[in-house]
Amino acid sequence: MSSALLSERSLKWQSLGLLMLAEISAMSLWFMSAAILPDLTREFGISPFRQAALSSAVQIGFVAGALVSAFLGLADRIDPRRFFAFCAILAGLFNASLLVVEPGGAASILARFATGALLAGVYPVGMKIVVGWGQRDRGFLVGMLVGALTFGSAGPHLLALLGGTDWRWSLTVASIASAAGGILCLLTDLGPYHARAARMQVRAILTAWTNPKIRYAYAGYLGHMWELYAMWAWIGVALAVSFSAHMGPEAAVSLSRLIAFLSIAAGGAACIVAGLAADRIGKANIAVLAMAVSGTAAVASALTFGGPVWLTIVCVLVWGAAILPDSAQFSALVADYAPADQAGSLMTFQTALGFALTFFTVQLTPLGVDLIGWPGVFALMAIGPVFGIWGMVRLKRLP
Repeated sequence: MSSALLSERSLKWQSLGLLMLAEISAMSLWFMSAAILPDLTREFGISPFRQAALSSAVQIGFVAGALVSAFLGLADRIDPRRFFAFCAILAGLFNASLLVVEPGGAASILARFATGALLAGVYPVGMKIVVGWGQRDRGFLVGMLVGALTFGSAGPHLLALLGGTDWRWSLTVASIASAAGGILCLLTDLGPYHARAARMQVRAILTAWTNPKIRYAYAGYLGHMWELYAMWAWIGVALAVSFSAHMGPEAAVSLSRLIAFLSIAAGGAACIVAGLAADRIGKANIAVLAMAVSGTAAVASALTFGGPVWLTIVCVLVWGAAILPDSAQFSALVADYAPADQAGSLMTFQTALGFALTFFTVQLTPLGVDLIGWPGVFALMAIGPVFGIWGMVRLKRLP
């Protein structure tokens, strides 16, 4: 093997390692308000509506930021490393502003919106960087990035557990981590398959409809997102209710935080393993398998809710492990079927549509709980995987 090839491989994995750390650090902001919500509510008496608004504001902000980025083609036109760094550092500052404004007030909800908008320059832009480093191993590479995103998303639950009732400590650590992640991204290199658009291509977004393979990849992704963020945002709260049937409130909250972290982190680990398999047996096949397991686990979690603690934990951990691996493969499929200089915009637009859907699922979940309880809401989440499997079956039938 030539020294040049060895040097390129070394540069590849060094850059990707730094990018994964940057992604984990910046995405630790996503569920920060949900993770510390019990402490905020206890101290400030935040109403249920404002509790939901704190979580859904991130989703709305992300959609707004992703739509602007997609239509302007920012991820394809400018250096994605600088874009990532700018957004991660500024998002950390907005997150830190929660230390000085009233939690649950209009200013805090606006800060969460701004944080979400800036994270649209982190996750999709990270995918743009990572797909530039490979073609044959793209399923694994995107799986690694989504795994990193997942570990970052799980991080607030761990920080809340470590910080105990001191939610300000958890918030500060996450804000510093995001800024550090932005700096780390500046130290990465761009891969040999990175392509830059010479100008803004609004027409590139139309490819999402005119290309049937991308269209069905989008359909699968929407089914996946129906389930994913409602589960991630509320699983800690739901488990605290389930566990309280067998233990005291404080013990139930502590255990629910630990299991929420582990279930989300399990998805990150599974995402990397599934990425390796996807490059061998097919990205669509892995997506179908993951959705079949996650939908089944959602129903199982509904059936065991309020039952033996160990059984509920097992079901939720399986659910958490299976709910994510398909996400990376939907993005990798879009990158495979899109022109290289449109891949960033099309993946960003894909995430914009998916997170627009999550606004409704995250916001409506507490209302659904009031009507049909947590078991009923868990069962409704399984509808998403069914729709996603349909999209993948249609995609596989195309020549």
